[in-house]
Amino acid sequence: MKTLRQAKIGSTVTVIKVHGEGALRRRIMDMGITKGVKIHIRKVAPLGDPIEINLRGYELSLRKADAEMIEVE
Repeated sequence: MKTLRQAKIGSTVTVIKVHGEGALRRRIMDMGITKGVKIHIRKVAPLGDPIEINLRGYELSLRKADAEMIEVE
């Protein structure tokens, strides 16, 4: 299983599944991160947190903990 956190800078990945439960999973899905969405990894902060991504025509920053819950291919 590869997560969004493990994806390389400059790569484009596809979401397979959003793990987690309850309010946290719902918050991630409300940001537009759902199954089948293509995500482009733009940047990672020097200490690794947060990760800046592009999806659905907008930019988004995610914490490492949130990125760890998103399974990609």
